[in-house]
Amino acid sequence: MKKLLVIISILLLGFITLMYTEMVACSKNDTAKVGNVIIENPDSVIPNAIDEAYDRAEGIAEPADEIPLRNVEYSKEDSAKIVRILIDAETKRGGENQMMYFGKQFLGIPYVAHTLENGDKEHLIVNVHGLDCTTFVETVLALKMCDDKNERSFETYCNNLMKIRYREGQLVDYTSRLHYFTWWGEDNEQLGIVKQVVTPNGAYPTTATQKINVNYMTQNPNLYKQLKNHPEFIPVIRKYEQESNGRTYRYIPKSLLNQGKSKLGDFIKDGDIASIITSKAGLDTSHIVILYWQGNTLHIMHASSLAHKVIMDSKPFYDYMMNQQNHLGIRVYRPIAQ
Repeated sequence: MKKLLVIISILLLGFITLMYTEMVACSKNDTAKVGNVIIENPDSVIPNAIDEAYDRAEGIAEPADEIPLRNVEYSKEDSAKIVRILIDAETKRGGENQMMYFGKQFLGIPYVAHTLENGDKEHLIVNVHGLDCTTFVETVLALKMCDDKNERSFETYCNNLMKIRYREGQLVDYTSRLHYFTWWGEDNEQLGIVKQVVTPNGAYPTTATQKINVNYMTQNPNLYKQLKNHPEFIPVIRKYEQESNGRTYRYIPKSLLNQGKSKLGDFIKDGDIASIITSKAGLDTSHIVILYWQGNTLHIMHASSLAHKVIMDSKPFYDYMMNQQNHLGIRVYRPIAQ
């Protein structure tokens, strides 16, 4: 009888221990919902940022005009890095240009192409451990928009990124992503995020004209995972291409990029975004960079496929452009204070 009681006591103790362990595990869930964003492992994100987001979600803080977010893909390291960069900027940026400051936080990050093609269904992807030229500029611009409004939460960053990346700021499906830079520039200018810098009537330095004729995506659908898997997207993309074709844009020919800050400094400012115009058939641009002056010489900060990482290029931008036969010049866009 005593042995039976001992066995029952041991089993009961084991059951109580197991239940307690599960209760503790549940209380330390590794996800948290902040507003419309699912944050993985909230303990890894700076507490102040989570508290701020919770306050806003509960109506304690002033509500932001934000787009609902669904299906956000990111790592806990990336979300923590975004929040840390935003909080550090309050005390470390000083008077430095925002695009330059935030861009420098990613120097040395590896160049990785096709980071937005994960999965079969389009969703917002936050990836700051591998960047291409477009995602680098989008990341920096989204951080700058947060800083403009003194919003330092990961949720606000995600909302800004969605506004920048998708047509009219709305993620519908793959076709709503701004695939050609002409679409990107037009849409972000309409939303008041950037403004194209151009002189009137073909005056210096935007003396050259580009006539848009894009069809590369629909002519090469097998090169695009989503178009290959979803041929129903092709006519939608083709419609957008045809709507753009025939439009004209002024740009700075590359032959003028060696004229120095003394001549171009009133037109090109540190932190401006430049799209490089290409002569390649079916495309409008071939690369996106952030411009800055080093003394009297124009340079670029960019995610470089040649250097395999984000760099502040030591080579003058003029030399970079002249070494590429297909590069014709640049269209310049300036971020607008939000």
